[in-house]
Amino acid sequence: MRRPLQVTLLVLSGLGLLHASLFTDLCLRYVKPGMRPMLVASGFLLILLGIAEAWSRARQNPHAEDDHPGHSHSRVPRVAWLLFLPALSLLFYAPPALGAYTASRADTKAVPVQDGFDPLPATSPLPMTLTDFTTRVQQDRTRVIKGRTVQMTGFVTPHKGAEYWDLTRIMISCCAADAQSIKVRVYGIPALSANTWVTITGTWHASGTLGTSSAAAALDGVTVQKVAKPVNAYQDALPFGTPR
Repeated sequence: MRRPLQVTLLVLSGLGLLHASLFTDLCLRYVKPGMRPMLVASGFLLILLGIAEAWSRARQNPHAEDDHPGHSHSRVPRVAWLLFLPALSLLFYAPPALGAYTASRADTKAVPVQDGFDPLPATSPLPMTLTDFTTRVQQDRTRVIKGRTVQMTGFVTPHKGAEYWDLTRIMISCCAADAQSIKVRVYGIPALSANTWVTITGTWHASGTLGTSSAAAALDGVTVQKVAKPVNAYQDALPFGTPR
């Protein structure tokens, strides 16, 4: 790969990063929002390096590499051409965000151990995150969740041939590579297509002993409503429209 192509690769990579992190929200498919400034800075840096490389070459003899082609120090293995693929993909075809396929294979995020619980508000349905619901079901020995109608938002992870499906959230610590999922099993409502974002209401599906680890994080569904996918889907948030 000659130096003009190296310059092209640097500039394309920089433009791809800026397209994903500055001009669109594509980067949020792969990293947390806090990583965005670093991606923007990296994009500008790659472009500046490309410009600097081009300026450096313009000051040299343009035939310097051709005079001794067998001794060029700017050549790299041909496999380096493959580096153009990720650069172009950021510009023209960005891989989709993680979804049901990943959730069915990703590690399940352990819910934190909680010593005490605040009283639940009288609101019905009660907006909850999947983590809060699971924690209440498996750790709150006062069992106040019993009989309460709750409301949660996530995407559909179906189970082929099963009478249930999973309301799912995927969470990341840094990037998509460390993704973990949190799921609440849903009974009584037919599954929509995989990756459909929904807000569901229902009551705890009695299985196991409520307030202990044997209790299932599951719902008897009452209603389900399609909702728009959030810009940053990698967090276990309250149902859409819920005041914080």
